[in-house]
Amino acid sequence: MRRRHLLSLLPGALAAPSLALPSLALAQAGYPARPVRVIVPFPPGGTTDFIARLVGARLTTVFGQTFVVENRAGAGGTLGSDLVAKSPPDGQTLIVSNIASFGVGPSVYRSMPYDSVRDFAHVALMAEIPSVLAVNVSSPIRSLADFIAAAKARPGLNVGSPGNGTSSHAKQAILQRAAGIETTHVPYRGSGPMMNDVAGGALESMITTLVEAGRNERFRLLAVTAAERVPGWPNLPTFKELGYPDLVASTWFGLSAAAGTPEAIVTKLNAEVLAALATPEISARLVETGATPRRMSAADYSAFVAAEVTRWAAVVRDAGIRLD
Repeated sequence: MRRRHLLSLLPGALAAPSLALPSLALAQAGYPARPVRVIVPFPPGGTTDFIARLVGARLTTVFGQTFVVENRAGAGGTLGSDLVAKSPPDGQTLIVSNIASFGVGPSVYRSMPYDSVRDFAHVALMAEIPSVLAVNVSSPIRSLADFIAAAKARPGLNVGSPGNGTSSHAKQAILQRAAGIETTHVPYRGSGPMMNDVAGGALESMITTLVEAGRNERFRLLAVTAAERVPGWPNLPTFKELGYPDLVASTWFGLSAAAGTPEAIVTKLNAEVLAALATPEISARLVETGATPRRMSAADYSAFVAAEVTRWAAVVRDAGIRLD
């Protein structure tokens, strides 16, 4: 019976040789055919991880296959990003693309193993989040003016970031130049260890996302990089209103696949990501943490990434940030 069953399938297979083509096979077999890896290029516990798990849970429900979040940290997010750039273009391995490894990193590192634009099929922008300068709640620094005065009185004041080449690293450099101060950049392998050190008093200050520090009673927020005050934090001033308009910049997070991923898969993923972001529960969860859900077509997100690479190249050049 097994032999007859196999032989009965053979004529159909021989009659349809085009099914060997990856894009057609995926389209006809249905996507995804197995669990999908969602690479987070930073450690667990940070904003990238939070958004990946929030949206990934919804995609798991919708597609009927598990979207498995996998943390691959290192080199400012470039290690995990490179893994996806070199993965098969079948939509089974995705990356939470982000401002660090896709926008800032290409200009910070002298040698990048991938191209943020050419080596990926960008699916959708998911959220934008402003950053904050924060200190321990018991710190004598109570305002941005206090921070700048402390840095001038004691050059080398420590400022943590989630890693070399991240947007927090770039924002620190912008603040140094704009305020005429000298601080010491302390890179970490992700936000979690950095926040623990600020909370424990081992690190003087940090630049991180509002999602991570905004509702944490262990931290005092000094200023936010949003263009206007953020709803939910009416007493938190912006860098712009305090006289630093160059520090208006959001940290962004999206979803991308390897270049060459069939357009049908990219379109399907884009539609479901946008639908997830529109659900009241996910939208409310993002907003209450200080994030703004975004809804872009795949083409618009691709153009957005390309524009960010150009924008941050100028910022990095002017700030003099360069890593080997």
